[in-house]
Amino acid sequence: MVALRPEGIHFAYVDEVMLQLDIKGSERDDVFRNGRSSRSQAPAHDASVGGYSGMESLDKQHDRELEPTGREVLFLEFLDGDLKRQVPSKTGEPTNPNRRLRAEQLRMPVFSQKQMTNLIEKRNQKFANAINVFLNKCIEDKLDPQETLKERTKSHIPVPSTNEDFAPEKAADSIPEKLKDSPWYTGQVVPDGHRVFEQQEPVSGDLNFLLSQDLVNALYNAKGITQFYAHQSEALNSLHDGQHVVVSTSTSSGKSLIYQLPVLYALEQDYNSRAMYIFPTKALAQDQKRSLKEMMGYMPGLEETMVETFDGDTPMTDRNMIREQARIIFTNPDMLHITILPQEERWRSFLKNLKYVVVDELHYYNGQMGSHMSFIMRRLRRICAAVGNRRVKFISCSATVANPEQHFKTIFGIDNARLIDFDGSPSGRKEFLCWNTPYKDPGDPASGRGSAKFECARLFCALMLRGVRIIAFCRVRAQCEVLVSAIKQELEALGRPECINLVMGYRGGYTAQDRRRIETEMFQGQLLGIVATTALELGIDIGSLDCVMTWGFPYTIANLRQQSGRAGRRNKDSLSILVGDGFATDQHYMQNPDELFTKPNCELQVDLENMLVREGHIQCAAYEMPIRPNEDRKYFGKDLPKICDERLLRDEMGFYHCHDRFRPIPAKYVAIRDTEDEHFAIIDITNGRNVVLEELEASRATFTIYDGAIFLHQGNPYLVRDFLPDKRMAKVERVKVDWTTVQRDYTDIDPTETEAIRTIPGSRSHAYYGTIKIQQNVFGFFKVDRKGRVLDAVQVDNPPVIRFSKGMWLDVPKKAIDILEARRLHVAAGIHAAEHAIMSLLPTFVVSMPGDVRTECKIAAKEFAKKETQRKRPARLTFYDAKGGAGGSGISTKAFDHIDQLLRDALQRVEGCRCERGCVECVASELCKEANEVMSKAGSQVVLKTLLNMEVDVDELPMGPELNTPVGIETVVVAEAVPYRTKDAVFGNKPAVQEGQDESGDVSGDAAKPGGSGTTDGDGDFWGVPGRS
Repeated sequence: MVALRPEGIHFAYVDEVMLQLDIKGSERDDVFRNGRSSRSQAPAHDASVGGYSGMESLDKQHDRELEPTGREVLFLEFLDGDLKRQVPSKTGEPTNPNRRLRAEQLRMPVFSQKQMTNLIEKRNQKFANAINVFLNKCIEDKLDPQETLKERTKSHIPVPSTNEDFAPEKAADSIPEKLKDSPWYTGQVVPDGHRVFEQQEPVSGDLNFLLSQDLVNALYNAKGITQFYAHQSEALNSLHDGQHVVVSTSTSSGKSLIYQLPVLYALEQDYNSRAMYIFPTKALAQDQKRSLKEMMGYMPGLEETMVETFDGDTPMTDRNMIREQARIIFTNPDMLHITILPQEERWRSFLKNLKYVVVDELHYYNGQMGSHMSFIMRRLRRICAAVGNRRVKFISCSATVANPEQHFKTIFGIDNARLIDFDGSPSGRKEFLCWNTPYKDPGDPASGRGSAKFECARLFCALMLRGVRIIAFCRVRAQCEVLVSAIKQELEALGRPECINLVMGYRGGYTAQDRRRIETEMFQGQLLGIVATTALELGIDIGSLDCVMTWGFPYTIANLRQQSGRAGRRNKDSLSILVGDGFATDQHYMQNPDELFTKPNCELQVDLENMLVREGHIQCAAYEMPIRPNEDRKYFGKDLPKICDERLLRDEMGFYHCHDRFRPIPAKYVAIRDTEDEHFAIIDITNGRNVVLEELEASRATFTIYDGAIFLHQGNPYLVRDFLPDKRMAKVERVKVDWTTVQRDYTDIDPTETEAIRTIPGSRSHAYYGTIKIQQNVFGFFKVDRKGRVLDAVQVDNPPVIRFSKGMWLDVPKKAIDILEARRLHVAAGIHAAEHAIMSLLPTFVVSMPGDVRTECKIAAKEFAKKETQRKRPARLTFYDAKGGAGGSGISTKAFDHIDQLLRDALQRVEGCRCERGCVECVASELCKEANEVMSKAGSQVVLKTLLNMEVDVDELPMGPELNTPVGIETVVVAEAVPYRTKDAVFGNKPAVQEGQDESGDVSGDAAKPGGSGTTDGDGDFWGVPGRS
């Protein structure tokens, strides 16, 4: 059977325990008996992981244990598509959290006789067709059918995984052609989806100054360098001439030498010179520190020079010594912001002799993070100038971006810089494949696309077993873990279990020790494959990679190019593969692969006018050194005197000091990243180990470690035995199962308080601004097998996770709802599409990045359900700041100012797009967590037009229901008015801050009034609430 139809049947040995569908003891008492109230996370408080360390003993091993048998059985499985299964309770619909599911609610799906008969007939027909094809082929080739089948059968006889021991093959010269020759290849490479970029020869250059013999020897001994590339020499000459320099060239082009050599040259000339290297992550800092110290080890007189890391892990006992003796420090923006600058008197000697400041991965500082970094650099320049150091030079390296020179000037606040963007480094031959996940049955498109996860796993193993060193990038952590698990299963199925230990995952959440170990093993060549999230997009040196595989389009073209650049280092040939998932965005690029190579990178955006960011750093600067408004306006803006009068405290000498609300340490109230202090410890209790497996952010805990969940770590399944939220920990036990769990959850995003109203010119509709409540609820989980089929439904009783932000909203007129219902167009799909259309245009009006503003994405399982839902949502377009905590980031505030033009431009884009049902150019979003399944392009036009009070030609609208958008139950109701904020809160004069808000947790003062003054403006289109009356 398998020999005749190998793509439709799986026949292999599997562990006996892998076939079980349940685990004894999985039905547990509720762990929330003493705490069913909501747990608020706005604002978050400082917290550790509960005081437990790696090997610290905890409780006794759990009584319930699973004893693995280690036995293997033959398992035959059809892989040609499945019957549609349904379970009584649907994702997105809450059930009573105070009781268990009854037995009838947990019944396995039941299929009708007709369904089963049709499935059997379909499989019989496919098998008959396969036999006919085989016989015809034998006749054509004049072969004996029986002998041919016997011979072919030999290669399909399953062998227990422990019986074979193979050595990896050598990497092939032309991997794409080898892949296309694979028996499972069915045309996955899309038309025009195979691109070849020929190798590039090096272009060298000379220095305009002489290096010492010691430095020349160190370059040769440590790096094998005898000649500089053209971009290196140009950058080094510019630095020697006293210029600031920004280098924007490809990955692995030798950029690090540009900021290493000038520092070593300066130390030779003046041993009191200091240098500061700033990296966005600790891993990058450690990587570059190792490289620099290796070079210094070959330089007499510098080999004992103190080069140290100064970050949050640096022991307090070592910090004084580092401040006083270190000539070079490796740090990050966080330490500069919260420790070095506020303690400038302790760092005065270091800052006075600071000659070079190196900021690597400049493209990382974009959007909100870029705004924070800009003001941190201005604070640094201000203190250096105050201690008499006006000669410090800035060096930055960046991936290839659209506007590197302007971005550099914005970040550092300087007017002159030398841009080096010509790449003189050599590069090997590069190939790129757009690889689309095939249909479940290659001859039957109606069967639907198969699993991109298994396609990635199959590709990964095929490449790795040819000796190709490969990295696979995933968009989120969960994808990373399930892909590692799938790869291990595929290696087992291929009879190559000895290769399993050559593959590891790399993502956030792993302990620092685990990440360093993985990086080291990859660098030393001990690993052949690694599965990672974007944590490895940045330039950590993990050795030479032959291939990069990306599972699904990674949000932006720049992300994809950054990931692809990880392969082919050290002038080697490389291959990049983009594996298309079933999402609309992925399929858009599979159908239009040329855009991947021709679309320009987005320009980096930094907003220096965001008052929530700006004022916080002004308060920090005033704490570090009293502000003189006229002298310091060059750092913080021309309107600094006005801000000082309104927000700071003036002394009798005319100097301005930090406001009392920010004391004792202002930097602690100004969070520059959206990181969480509260973490949960995942404790492995398998066989009494009681060790910390990893740490998990509190915001992820509810969705990941609910009682009874399968938690994946390095692709290995662990059963959550106890979830203890009060102790901020979960106990997990290693199990061997062939299923995993998927949470059943929903998120409600609702405005709770109106702070400002803006009319839409020519319309009776209004836009509103105020406090947004984001409530996430996990009410159960599905047990899902490796083919994505639901095996069971289980309820859990978790309290909701609630946080607050700022945002804007528009209530959809009832007229729009009536039109959509009359034409049988899905109301929620039209609202969802309109939200996407508006969000896609935000960067046109507001300095922002994708994901800075979010909305409530509609869930297909709920919207397309056949039974009535109790969770009806208001007909409302809602947008909220994803960053900045309860006070928001200020981006939605600025979007609120432009809402009328945003609506008009969104409508124009939707109407002007030639697609039929919506695409990434109009209403589909690359960031939609629900994969754009609930989407109506026609419906979005109705929503946008009615908000603008434009005429809707009903007869021109299509008559629904639209394809894949069934209209059944009512899921949307007319939105009700949101309560107004009190007048005192709106017109208050307290200063606004990003963190450390007043008792209500809200931002007050001018920054909280999107219109600027809280009263009617010149056009009469804005009111501070309740001024509308």
